[in-house]
Amino acid sequence: MAQINKPDEYFNTVLYTGTAGGQTISGVGHQPDFIWVKQRGDAGYDHSLHDSVRGTLKKLKSNSSGAEITTTDSITSTNSDGFVLGADTSGPSGNEVNQDTKQYVAWNWLGANGTASNTDGSITSTVSANTTSGFSIVSYTGTGANATVGHGLGSALDFIIVKKRNGAASWCTTGTANGWDQCLFLDTTDQSGSYTFWQNTAPTSSVFSIDGSSAVNGSSDTFIAYCFAEKKGFSKFGSYTGNGNADGTFVYTGFKPAFVILKNTNAVQDWSMKDNKRPGYNVTDDILYPNGNYAEGSGGDIDILSNGFKARTTADNTNQSGSTFIYMAFAESPLVGTNNIPATAR
Repeated sequence: MAQINKPDEYFNTVLYTGTAGGQTISGVGHQPDFIWVKQRGDAGYDHSLHDSVRGTLKKLKSNSSGAEITTTDSITSTNSDGFVLGADTSGPSGNEVNQDTKQYVAWNWLGANGTASNTDGSITSTVSANTTSGFSIVSYTGTGANATVGHGLGSALDFIIVKKRNGAASWCTTGTANGWDQCLFLDTTDQSGSYTFWQNTAPTSSVFSIDGSSAVNGSSDTFIAYCFAEKKGFSKFGSYTGNGNADGTFVYTGFKPAFVILKNTNAVQDWSMKDNKRPGYNVTDDILYPNGNYAEGSGGDIDILSNGFKARTTADNTNQSGSTFIYMAFAESPLVGTNNIPATAR
């Protein structure tokens, strides 16, 4: 298995300022296939998710169950070190990636920089898969009946996010740590619940299973899935139990995290997102919410450490006593490999 020595070649966060005109955002360190953008300063601006499989001008919003929107001037293209923005003024959801003087964060994942047809499942899918980093983007058309879909990663998935594109439906997510008989909805505060979306079946090294539900497999509907398989020193998908104490639970990841998403599975609470690029030191308290169009706030504090992260709050969305939290984390600096860069706490 290939060793990732420089995680930012596969995932990286960049900050930028909007101009309301064409501009190139550089410093990503790779040509991103999945770009997740959020305006930081003002409430009311939705998340904006783009990928190369659907086409970068097509937008989905993690805080909305709404259908995909086709834009003309948001993220117009990608290049070897980032992406290109248009004026971002068209349509009902303009100004979400490039409003003049506004501050933005963009989280970027590398896929394959191309697509392939995948026939491993009963549904033929279109896939951009990076087997080194364990990330793939999967597009498919639903059948309305139990089915399997090829993901192209060659190892079993640890986390999946599925969104219907051509109509309204919540973002369906789960992972090994939460259980394949469960679902959490990325666009809501709901606690985890029992669903048959995944046929109560863990993914294999080649496919994931879906039932005939309209949220994941409606007949003739179009879907996008973001698929993740854990890779040592680069990504970690797991769970921890909150202790309700400001000296909170420590979570070992095996690397210094660059990006962490958390969700309390036992309570109605916001998701939370933290990264290593927005201003701040430990305690890291700059927070955004996948399920909300809120401005960047403070709270849900964590320490970003050389080998994991630690809750530093009593807040219920991060460290509610006795609750189980799922997380996904991506590396800034691994504890393994040959890059010879020491990992230190933030």
